[in-house]
Amino acid sequence: MNEEQLLSDIQEGKSGAFQRLVELYQNQVINICYRFVRDKTDAEDLAQETFIEVYFSINRFRQQSSLGTWIHRIAVSKSLDLLKQYSRLKRGGGSQGTVRLDARAVDIPAPSWTGPDRILEDKESLDILTQALNSLPKKQHVALILSTYDGMTYQEIADTLGTSLSAVESLIYRARENLKKKLRTYYERSVKKS
Repeated sequence: MNEEQLLSDIQEGKSGAFQRLVELYQNQVINICYRFVRDKTDAEDLAQETFIEVYFSINRFRQQSSLGTWIHRIAVSKSLDLLKQYSRLKRGGGSQGTVRLDARAVDIPAPSWTGPDRILEDKESLDILTQALNSLPKKQHVALILSTYDGMTYQEIADTLGTSLSAVESLIYRARENLKKKLRTYYERSVKKS
């Protein structure tokens, strides 16, 4: 079944049509959300919120992009909103932001052949990379995550962000350059301290 027929069935209220849409996009939406929040439970909650918004907004969908792109855009928006909430909690003295960083780093298993010093070094490197990614301007961060981790094409990213292909190319190029600078600066400082 193509997107147009599925959309038509949903808008007409046909039985099971919305469930087919959820089944079609659920894994993609969870993966997109997870790339931003790095927590399975939060990603699943965000996916549920995404589909709730889709359900209540589907009759206003103007088909200026594909149905999938529209759903992805909602998922990205929901994920960024949650990250903003965590950022405010962290600045306000809440401990949740710190706990989330620690929990995210633990999710990546270390190879069994490494010793404790190597595991600690890998965790520190992951934290540094995560902090550098999170310090990028929002659009650069989003474009880089969608490209690198979700494997979206530049055109899919442009559709999701509602921007041009050349703007996405520029965003990703600048994101990579900024990331290199931030990481180079950090590692140069740590070498001087040694």
